[in-house]
Amino acid sequence: MAKVVTFGEIMLRLAPNGYYRFFQDDQLQATFGGGEANVSVSLANFGLDSVYVTKLPSHAIGQAAVNSLRYFGVDTSKIVRGGDRVGIYFLEKGASQRGSVCIYDRAHSAISEAVPEDFDWDSIFEGADWFHFTGITPALGGQTVEICKQACIAAKAKGVKISCDLNYRGKLWTKAEAREAMTELCKWVDVCISNEEDAKDVFGIEAENTDIYGGKLNKDGYKSVAKQLADQFGFEKVAITLRTSISASDNGWAGMLYDGENYCFSKEYNLHIVDRVGGGDSFGAGLIYALLSGKDTQSAINFAVAASALKHSVEGDFNRVSVSEVEKLAGGDGSGRVQR
Repeated sequence: MAKVVTFGEIMLRLAPNGYYRFFQDDQLQATFGGGEANVSVSLANFGLDSVYVTKLPSHAIGQAAVNSLRYFGVDTSKIVRGGDRVGIYFLEKGASQRGSVCIYDRAHSAISEAVPEDFDWDSIFEGADWFHFTGITPALGGQTVEICKQACIAAKAKGVKISCDLNYRGKLWTKAEAREAMTELCKWVDVCISNEEDAKDVFGIEAENTDIYGGKLNKDGYKSVAKQLADQFGFEKVAITLRTSISASDNGWAGMLYDGENYCFSKEYNLHIVDRVGGGDSFGAGLIYALLSGKDTQSAINFAVAASALKHSVEGDFNRVSVSEVEKLAGGDGSGRVQR
């Protein structure tokens, strides 16, 4: 069984019921989620040995976050305990022409105040095959850039493959800060995951003739984006998600995977969205699983996009689907008929 280590922040998610606006009623649903944690849960559901690394307080909310991962079989033994806060984000789900709203309350969270000495990466990567992090983690401030760098160096020393989802978050740092940090960290990365905005925001690499707000995507333009990323950093593979935003409720969803020779595109799914948070993370997890399973480039992108398409139908950050469900959709059965 392949072993995948992920590193990042898991947060408390507080969201109104259904599609209510903030405080339209007096209840908020409390769950947990966060980029790399979402990837870990997906990989555990796919049957891999999934290890999640972070720092969390020892109090009851920190333990509840740990327990939310344990429920899915994620290995939480490498989580460092300490600090005072669990990061929080408030989510108001959009519908139709009203977009979703995400408000962060994560300053001074335990992971943002972590120090390099908190993590014994040589021990953490013992027996590991893959390491995954996102551009969100080094954006958290403090010493998180250095911690990510030390993790990458330790992973490389043990022959572990490294993937990174660029995941630019303008609410956490500036484009200039992101470019400086990610230019350094991407030197260690084997598989880069991006979307129609991240490559532009972080590295200034833009697809031609594309209007992400007007629902127009030029697939050929992304071949250039992938090649430029690969040429600049020496990535073995570059995966790009392709989202056509018709409205907050309805999107077109596809992806491309470049392996240095071939540009393989998935089919495009017409999504009616239940919850889009974690959609990119489920794509990353699907890609990692597919590549570790020995799938070829076309099959890998088909699996990753199908896994993510299913996530858009699931409430919460975590993608609660199995390999067989993903394979069924990737194989062409997207009818949604009742299974009896």
